[in-house]
Amino acid sequence: MKGTETDPRLPAGGVDIVLMVDVYHELAYPYEVISKVRDSLRPGGRVVFVEYRKEDPTVPIKRAHEMTLDQLDKEMAAVGLKRAKTIETLPIQHIAIYQKAG
Repeated sequence: MKGTETDPRLPAGGVDIVLMVDVYHELAYPYEVISKVRDSLRPGGRVVFVEYRKEDPTVPIKRAHEMTLDQLDKEMAAVGLKRAKTIETLPIQHIAIYQKAG
């Protein structure tokens, strides 16, 4: 499925899980895209982010390509998503799982 800068073109209420690996921080229109992603989720659906840890100064990547969990939490709360789980098994990246709040 090919999306646009503002719309991933996912079917409304038709997706169980959306996996975004090192991509969210690159979006030109993150609010618009994540709002559409949220709308695509079925009940219990999840959005999984894998992002480089900005909290760790030893991560060998440009700071512009890193995100903190606090930053993700704030941006996801703005579209009605809440962190359900965090997995910290990767050496330099967070795995943060979000679901619709409430």
